[in-house]
Amino acid sequence: MSTDASERDEPIQRSQQRLTVYPIHHPDVWHHYKKQLASFWTAEEIDFSKDRDQWNTKLTEDERRFVRGILAFFAASDSVVSLNIMNSFCKDVSMLEAQIAYTFQAMMENVHAEVYSIMIDVYVTDPDERDDMFSNLGSLPCVRRKVEWAQRWSLCQGQEQGQEQGQATFARRLLAYAIVEGVFFSGAFCAIYWLKQRNLLPGLTKSNEFIARDEGQHTEFACLLYGKLVSTRLAEPEAHAIFREAVEIEADFITESIPCRLVGMNAALMTQYIQYVADGLLCKLGYRTIYGSENPFAFMDLIGMTGRSNFFEERVSMYQRADVLNEDSRGGGGPTINGAQDGAAAGGGLLLFTEDF
Repeated sequence: MSTDASERDEPIQRSQQRLTVYPIHHPDVWHHYKKQLASFWTAEEIDFSKDRDQWNTKLTEDERRFVRGILAFFAASDSVVSLNIMNSFCKDVSMLEAQIAYTFQAMMENVHAEVYSIMIDVYVTDPDERDDMFSNLGSLPCVRRKVEWAQRWSLCQGQEQGQEQGQATFARRLLAYAIVEGVFFSGAFCAIYWLKQRNLLPGLTKSNEFIARDEGQHTEFACLLYGKLVSTRLAEPEAHAIFREAVEIEADFITESIPCRLVGMNAALMTQYIQYVADGLLCKLGYRTIYGSENPFAFMDLIGMTGRSNFFEERVSMYQRADVLNEDSRGGGGPTINGAQDGAAAGGGLLLFTEDF
């Protein structure tokens, strides 16, 4: 993937090529990778044993259609995200710490894709209907528009787009990736959290907590790297234009493919929530907000709270592996460049998105 001279001047793209992890050159990036590693989980941790019975007995057909619409987008989009990471960012970024973080992200996206396929298998028992759903995940117009938007910003197209590919600079692709992870999932995540308040589909809602946490961390990481850009950051009008289009697409998706009235949400409130999330992401990227919207859904505030499930009966989705996060406190973080000790000392720029997801 070609880069111009200004991109090659960026610190994250001109980092010294090296074959060994230590000494750490970029402690804040390494710390973020360790945060992701501490949150590792697998599909086997999700219990879907109660979901099929609830699917058949406690959901209306309209509500089942609502969930199928969510899963169609999730299943289609995860392949776009994974290809974006492996075909784009892993090749563009020479910073070893970022490459390691990106390959871990791609692996977790594969876990997400596996879980979405399991969900479809659990909820859609008719083989013909299931095969049709797997074969036509991207055929829904509202889903296709989101995928095409991601592809237009070169998130998975590769070299075959020719000149259009060259025009999608690293900064634009990084901004678009933050939007895909931070905005394009927000409406569906919110709707599933609403289902959790009704104590429905525990497998779906638990996996949603894990996946929403992962996507929040991926968005944080995109913001962290975007903050390191020096000469290629997008001008605010261009960034705002990209955000406005994305918010319009997400609002159309969530109100058209997912009939919000069926789950106690109207289109206006859901659009307001998407705007609220977009404003938060703009701030994290260093831009002024566009919409000035507030969070209209009080139940979403619960997402930032500590999980309440019994630790010995059910692993809470907020849990992280202490042995990984405590690496620095026991002096096991390895040597660093310039004496910086992990992200807290290196820049305090770590971003939290718990309120948005």
